[in-house]
Amino acid sequence: MSKVTQPHPHEASLHYHHAEVPGDGELTEVAPGVYWLRMPLPFALDHINLWLLKDNGGWCIIDCGFASDATRANWEQIFANLPENETVTRLIVTHYHPDHIGLAAWLSERFKLTPQMALAEFLTAHAAANNTPGYTKEALHVLFHQHGLAADQLKVMAGRGNVYQKMVPELPATFRRIREGDALSINQKSWRVITGYGHAPEHCALYCAELNVLISGDMVLPRISTNVSVGTAEPDGDPLGLFPSSLDRYLELPEDTLVLPSHGKVFRGLHPRIAQLKAHHAERLDQLAAACRTPQTAVEVLPVLFKRELDTHQMYFAMGEAVAHLNYLMHRGELRRDLGEDGVYRFVGGQLISSPIKHFL
Repeated sequence: MSKVTQPHPHEASLHYHHAEVPGDGELTEVAPGVYWLRMPLPFALDHINLWLLKDNGGWCIIDCGFASDATRANWEQIFANLPENETVTRLIVTHYHPDHIGLAAWLSERFKLTPQMALAEFLTAHAAANNTPGYTKEALHVLFHQHGLAADQLKVMAGRGNVYQKMVPELPATFRRIREGDALSINQKSWRVITGYGHAPEHCALYCAELNVLISGDMVLPRISTNVSVGTAEPDGDPLGLFPSSLDRYLELPEDTLVLPSHGKVFRGLHPRIAQLKAHHAERLDQLAAACRTPQTAVEVLPVLFKRELDTHQMYFAMGEAVAHLNYLMHRGELRRDLGEDGVYRFVGGQLISSPIKHFL
């Protein structure tokens, strides 16, 4: 049975053509030869959308799902219903996060194929899974300690070990590189690779002009804002500074583009959704700048950005996002960062040079 989801206030300017979402093991055709399927996630965000495209006598999978028995079972049900003479001929991964790459090795081995993804995503996945310097739990401890996370919370996070390795138990040893501007021929249609930054190192979205369809991955979502976080390997990074120009790339596409997001429902309304995402982050930046008229740590500004109680999993993402917003303001001279004797960074601004909204929009 398909599941019906309720509309969200932020979705008022978006238009949906499928009131129902696919149930377990189901496929919904959203454009000629393009099928929507959903897989479960064991988090508050409880699903990921994946895509199956007809591919010259076979099928192309876009993203893999979380490495769990439930996901494997759903895939088995889908494979069992494919025509006897057709198989999976291609696998494309938009980026390295566990819900997207989790079963890449399993699918690659099952169908004897080499997955396609960006170089930075392939290398980052292996770095995260193999405790490469900069991606260790010790690096996470240092980053979050410097931004004010309490010792008891740090201990809980350290006790989780290598979470990425647990969520992605195996990875493909080889891959085929895709990059910005590549035109991938799938079912005799051209799909252009559009890279984006901020959410992942080299996130690959795919656009087909003939179908006017954008597989947006996590870069453009209809209900929630994309997580933009500072990571342990680049603690002074400015991912939020990279994000708006990436969004602008999608404004080059037609306003009535059909958007296939990794979470939420298929929608039209790409241009207004991009405006909403930019306004959301601009509002957060203004709120942070106001809060930092007195010195604040990243932990101290979490209630400004998140109005709900955070569990350990959510705290990881919330801390990364808070640091990303603070770093954004710091790199533009809106805030100063001071290192205290306790080894903790505090951000302070005072009189703003100019509005963060003008920077971001």
